[in-house]
Amino acid sequence: QVQLVESGGGLVQAGGSLRLSCAASGTILSINAMGWYRQAPGKQRELVATIARGGTTNYVDSAKGRFTISRDNAKNTVYLQMNSLKPEDTAIYYCNAGILSTTTPSRYLDVWGQGTLVTVSS
Repeated sequence: QVQLVESGGGLVQAGGSLRLSCAASGTILSINAMGWYRQAPGKQRELVATIARGGTTNYVDSAKGRFTISRDNAKNTVYLQMNSLKPEDTAIYYCNAGILSTTTPSRYLDVWGQGTLVTVSS
């Protein structure tokens, strides 16, 4: 079994910063792309940022210039540095990764974390 565990959410004032972390654990052979998604109250889950194993990144327009996604392949961990936070960034943030496990060595599993709440007050 593999799992993703997020941490780093919390309450912050507008203009502040937070750093989210997501660590993968279990019987991992390899991790492909990793990413962060978010779901605000009453809205659909949306992509925030992704990072390929080689480091290529992709951001939603609202995150460009404020958020930075990075990963440490040795630690099987992905990070999301969020600066200049706005109230509209309030959401549950979910980590996602494509993971090749010893139990499924021929296909990547689409794995999600449990989510971490980010609340930005005005």
